[in-house]
Formats: sequence, C-alpha cells, structure tokens
Amino acid sequence: MNASRLALFVTTIGMALPSAEAAGSWKGLESPSGKFRIEFSRGPQGSPLYRVLWKKKAMIEPSGMGFVEAGGVDWRKGFSQLKLGKVTEQKNSWKPLWGERSTVLNHYRSVIVTYSDPDNARTLQIETRAYDGGVAFRYLVASSPRGQSITIKKEKTEFTFTDEHYLWAVASAQGKYSRIRLGSLAYSTERPSILETTEGEVVAIAEAGLVDFARMRLKRAKNSSTTLVSDLHGPTVSGLPLKTPWRVIMAGESPGVLLENNDLLLNLNEPRRIEEAEWIRPGKIIRDVTLSTEGGLACVDFCVKYGLQFVEFDAGWYGGEREEASDARTVSRPNLDLPKVIAYAQQKKIGVILYVNRIHLERDLDDLLPLYRDWGVAGIKFGFVQHGDQKWTKWMHDAIIKCADYQLMVDVHDEYRMTGWQRTYPNFMTAEGIGGDETRPSNEQVLANMFNRMIAGPADHTFCYYASHVKSTTTHAAQLAKAVCFFSPWQFLFWYDRPAAVKDVPELDFFRRLPTTWDDTRVLNGEIGRYATIARRSGRDWFVGSVNAVEARELEIPLDFLETGVSYEVTTYFEDPGSGTPTRVGVRQERGTSTTVLTAKMSSRGGTAYLISPVPGATEPE
Repeated sequence: MNASRLALFVTTIGMALPSAEAAGSWKGLESPSGKFRIEFSRGPQGSPLYRVLWKKKAMIEPSGMGFVEAGGVDWRKGFSQLKLGKVTEQKNSWKPLWGERSTVLNHYRSVIVTYSDPDNARTLQIETRAYDGGVAFRYLVASSPRGQSITIKKEKTEFTFTDEHYLWAVASAQGKYSRIRLGSLAYSTERPSILETTEGEVVAIAEAGLVDFARMRLKRAKNSSTTLVSDLHGPTVSGLPLKTPWRVIMAGESPGVLLENNDLLLNLNEPRRIEEAEWIRPGKIIRDVTLSTEGGLACVDFCVKYGLQFVEFDAGWYGGEREEASDARTVSRPNLDLPKVIAYAQQKKIGVILYVNRIHLERDLDDLLPLYRDWGVAGIKFGFVQHGDQKWTKWMHDAIIKCADYQLMVDVHDEYRMTGWQRTYPNFMTAEGIGGDETRPSNEQVLANMFNRMIAGPADHTFCYYASHVKSTTTHAAQLAKAVCFFSPWQFLFWYDRPAAVKDVPELDFFRRLPTTWDDTRVLNGEIGRYATIARRSGRDWFVGSVNAVEARELEIPLDFLETGVSYEVTTYFEDPGSGTPTRVGVRQERGTSTTVLTAKMSSRGGTAYLISPVPGATEPE
C-alpha cells in the first residue's frame, strides 16, 4: 500500500497505527479457478481486515470489518489472534422449480476465518465463500459473555475501491439511477450496486440471505472518496449463535457477466423447503382494471385466447386499501361476484391473484390464508409492505412461509428487493423494487434497472403494452424485448389494458408463446443505461430481446449460441412506422443457423425482439 492510500486507509477506519500486523500476513481463499481471491489480516488495534483480488489484481483494497453493539462494544477492533480454518471445496448442482436457468451450478471454496480476543472472551468468525463469479462473507458469533443475545447497533463493513469509480446510485428501490463518481455520493444507495472502473470493468456489491435482519444499504465513508460502508436500516437483535446475511462482491469484464452470474445469490440461500410444489406455477398475467364480474370474466377469456395464466384483481376489490375499516375477508364491490369469476377461471385453468394492502395483511393474515385457499385463490400480491428494519423483514418472510402452508404464491410489491430466498421458498414468485412501466421510465432508466436491479432476482416490471405513454417513452417493439430481458416467473404483460380495447395485432403471438421461466440465459451485449441484448432458451426455442437508449443504434447479434447443424426459423419483431398497425411493429420471418449474424436496427428509445425456433426436419445447409 503506498503512502497516500495508507493515510487514507488509517483515516477511514479511525485507527492510529500505521499498517497491518506484518508484511505477508494476509491469509486467503481462492475460487475454484483462481479468478477471485479474498484475503484476511489484522490491522491497527487488532482490527479485522479483508481485501479482494480479481484476476490477480486488487478489486477491493484493505477494508474494515465488524459491527458495534448497543452499549458501545466494538467488534471492529481488539482482536489479538487470527486463524484461517480448513479450506473445503463444494461442487454440486441443483434444479430450481423456476428460474433463469434449469440447472444451477454451486461450485465454491469455503473457509471459516476466526478473530479472537481472549482478554474479553470474544470470538468473531467470518464464514467465507469464493466462487468464480464472486466472493461472499457473513459474520458469525457463537456466544457472548454478556448474555444469550446480541444487539447490533451499526454494521461497519467497508468496501474500499482502487479508485473513485463511477457508481450507479439510486436513493430508493423504485427511484431513478444516476451515474456519479463514488466520492460525490450524498445519500444511502440501494443494493445491488454497480461500479464501473475506468478500464471498463464492473464491480457489484449485493446482499444475500436477508430473512431476519435489518436490510443493508450502502453509503460513502465520511473520510474517503473511494470507500462504501454498510448502512443498516436499523438495529438488529439476535439470539446466539448469530448469523448475518451475506455480503457479496462480484466483478466482471462487462455488466452482462454480473447478470449471467446472478445465481450466486441463490446459492447463498438454503435449499428448497417446500416438498410438494406442483401447485407453484409461473405464468403471464393481466390485471383486471374494472373490478367487476364482467371485467373479470372477460380477462379469463383473454387469458385463454392469448396464452396467459392468471388474472389479478388489484387495489379496491375489498374497499379502500389504506382504510382500516376495509376488510380483505369480504368483497365490497357490488358489481363484482368474485366466487363466480374464480369458478369460471378454474374451469378454464386460469388462476386468480388478489391484491391485499399490508394494513390488512398485518391485521388479518391468519384469517385470510385459509379463506383464500377455500375460495380457490392462486396467490396474493402484498401491497406497500413495510420494509427495511428487522421486525418487518422477519414478518414478511414469515408471512410467505405461512402462504406456502396454504399453497398460495406471493408477489411482494413496492420497495422490497429479493436476496435469493426464493430458492428456499419458491412460492415467493416475484417482487417489485423497480421503477417499472407504470412509472413511465425512459429507456435509459430501463437499462440502468436491467443491469443493477436484476442482479437481485425477479422483478415485477408491470408492463403496460397498450398504455398511451408507451409512445412518449419507448416503442412497442421495445416492450416486447423488455418482456424477455426482465425476468419474472410471474410476468404482468397488460397492466392497464381492458380486453375489449386490445387490438389483435400480429405481434401478440410473441406474448402468446413467451415463457416466463427458462432453461438458459445469455447476455449477448450491453452497456448500462445505453443498450442490451439478452437471449433466453426454453426447450429448443430461443427468445431474444434488444433494448436501446440515448441514440439510434445498429447492434450485431451473432447466433452462435444455437445448436450447430440445425436450421431455425427466425421471427423478428421490429420498429416499423409503415406496419399499418397502431403499435407500429413489423413482423419478418427468415431462416437462420448458428453462423447467422442478425442486425437489430433501433431508434434512440426502441427495441427489437426475436423468436428463434428449430425448423422441424431441417438441418444447416452445407
């Protein structure tokens, strides 16, 4: 560490001693291929330190670790001993019920790092994993001389970077992203959080396994322009032994690499705990905006016609969602015969989802769940959940477990973001935590969300296909592409649309055939806030979406991910002012093979979608 960085480091952690305990004292753990290495040492006043190397160069420089207890006990210093446990390696794979890949590889090396303070009978352990896609660690405290529980007032995990990188910052989960220098960050930013180096590489800080703890966000260290510090929403009380959520560091040559490795967060969660899961099913959704029997029945017929699986009744079906007097155990709309709609939907094999505001979930959950099961409801959309602090984080996850007991799927709306726990309880289908289409985002914001937010997992993007604002913010061809790019096993395709007003345009066949869960996912190109192309496979069919922003652009899309020796039919859905349809989407069909290179020609706020299917019996020409 050079003199200027050493001075900055000492200032950041607030210590007075000049260096780590001794040259060469770093003890580390490498990922299976050696791409990542995380190392540990003791710094001034016995402070726990770590650093991260990626491709043998520094990605995270020496950074402080630990937390402060209520009452002033400081777990950031005072450790006289450091011991690295036995390194083990795990390599297995598992199959999610739904996801961006049909098989998830779980390959990592792990170690327990122990910092000891014998004088005060304290031991802080760091459970550490190194994957080829990133590293992760969490704090463990087995016992304490002060009792059977511990109250964490503040966590002080630092992430010190090699330079004042560009940071994609956002003040709220549904807010607007800004690309700023790390040193100018003036607020607590959401996670996952991506930083871009001057060399074009990317780093992401994320959280995994948040179930019974306060949510982490990130803020800039007061005395450093290159350091982020964990910022808990509030204090956390835990019985002992303590296990915190995982702190995750990922890196890649491009932002697409991070998306392709986002199953790392799933791997840091426990395996599935729902044994009989045939009732959990992905699908596409239309929201009934009329809250009427006639509207609900029409939506069911619309689902059958266009290949959707669910109808959702949103706020208002049981009364004012923010009114204490409302009762989600009853239907308040005089023109809504909900049992009739549910019975008709069941005949057509269409599920019904009900929105319930958090006020009534918190008050009546134990009454609602058996009632909704008896009604034949498929799932619940949690509205305006309280989030961030430990109490409501635990409440929400406990509520999802209770929903599983009654075979009810869940969509959590508003500011909450997933941390991989859907692996454990896959009835947790999706969550918002994104400025979706109902907020009228520009394509720049869409592409910022795509690379930042989607590291966290499924996002309910509330697509508004026929909404009038589409023409002022994006294009309908881009809407088709976004339905591929934004993964969610529950995909709202028609947020504002009434079936009677839907124009039967040719491109709706794309939505009809579109799956919502995938066997493989590839990010073919991309630049945050500017453009992206994502390809997803279901069986032998590939769906590809390209979204563009800032300036008109032509992107080359090589089809080298296709099977060799096979001929494919490529259906392209593109921007076409001369299409003669109100959506201005043209449809073109051609043949292609694994050697074909497509060209997506897009306006400054446009997009292109592709459906690529094998031609039965046809092979690649000589």
